[in-house]
Amino acid sequence: MESTEELQFSDDEEEVTAETVLKTLQSAWQNERLSPEILPHQNDMVECMLGQIQHMERNINKLSKTDLRTSIHKMEISRIKFIICNYLKTRLNKIEKYCIPILNQERQRIETDTNYLTPSEYKYAQEYVLNMENHMKNVVLNKMPGNMQVFEMNKMAEHPNLQTHVFLKANETINGVVLEDLTGEDEEIDLEVNGCPNS
Repeated sequence: MESTEELQFSDDEEEVTAETVLKTLQSAWQNERLSPEILPHQNDMVECMLGQIQHMERNINKLSKTDLRTSIHKMEISRIKFIICNYLKTRLNKIEKYCIPILNQERQRIETDTNYLTPSEYKYAQEYVLNMENHMKNVVLNKMPGNMQVFEMNKMAEHPNLQTHVFLKANETINGVVLEDLTGEDEEIDLEVNGCPNS
């Protein structure tokens, strides 16, 4: 049940520890929650961590119920399950709220093979838009005069506010990050570990 156990990960047969996968998943979860737009999925990490949870649960069943490690590992499994569930829930909430622009962008990404959505999320988004369109037609448009029964999907689109504030913390020093300031000019800043940006 040690988190240093090595796991097979991805098609490249790269081996990583469960601790590394968990840290990556926690970072993806935090970034997804704090970002106004949907970010590239980390489905490989989710699948890998779900496999690790099953492994941990099998090992817990081998322990005595009075063993202190049992309750500690059960708490850790609950914490990991919460992170995974909240990560997936956050993504679904964004898909439901911004489904039209997300689908439009994802169709372009599919052509370049840079998908942000998993195949399941993409299918869910398509079905969500279809259901929303059918609902609008059945509840509203069918009761309107004939010349007003046109459903224009893009006019209903809600877009994420990309101008909202996003806070970050640098894990390592990075020099020469170019950001656009309020006037539209490019500004170069340096990010220091756990520090404030220097321009």
